[in-house]
Amino acid sequence: MAESLFDAEPLFDEVVPLYELRGAHVEYRTPAGVVPAVEDVTFDVPTDGITVLAGPSGSGKSTLLRVLGLIDRHTAGAVAWQGRDIRNLSHRARRAVRRDRIAMVFQAPPDNLIGHLTVAQNLRAAAQSAGRPDADDGILEWLGIPGTGDWKVGALSGGQQQRLAFGCAMARRPAVVLADEPTSQLDAASAALVLDVLTRLAGEGVAVVAASHDPDLVSLGQRVVRLREGRVEGIEGVAA
Repeated sequence: MAESLFDAEPLFDEVVPLYELRGAHVEYRTPAGVVPAVEDVTFDVPTDGITVLAGPSGSGKSTLLRVLGLIDRHTAGAVAWQGRDIRNLSHRARRAVRRDRIAMVFQAPPDNLIGHLTVAQNLRAAAQSAGRPDADDGILEWLGIPGTGDWKVGALSGGQQQRLAFGCAMARRPAVVLADEPTSQLDAASAALVLDVLTRLAGEGVAVVAASHDPDLVSLGQRVVRLREGRVEGIEGVAA
């Protein structure tokens, strides 16, 4: 197995997107047998902007995020990061890419944060986990939660926690943020504030890939990959 992502030979010669999936297939073994989660999925993720994986529950959105996040391995087909095949990377190399280049935000706000730390300590821990300097002093104002640095996470509302989660992702200075249903547990007002942060995050040059069936989030996507029962129904937007 390759010890580094860039030990692998590029799959393509030309300038390539951040991710390329070609006929990707993922299946899981269960007591009832092999279950396909996604089948013959082909699409690209640009190096910037917002890409949305849209579809109902069970359509394969979260599975694809786990593949893009180098958590799960695809079973067949090809998945490339910046033109290089990720399938045969060693566990060590996959961890290095996740640490240095990828940030993930989950749908339950508390799952993204360290509950016993303060807001500022969460930001610092996120930055240090990726070997970065401390987060910018202005990030709390950027997130719309100024003056909360000394607060414990539990003192924040769910929407504020989710904005902080994106702030922690930003503090890690990743190439991509992967967000799994980031507004699904929020009220409409809190969700709107999270979407504003997500838009500004993409405006900082970070690629965002969000799995969602929230129509307001879907409408933000420069590219929308529509999924149903593990297959791509259609692709809309830039270079579709």
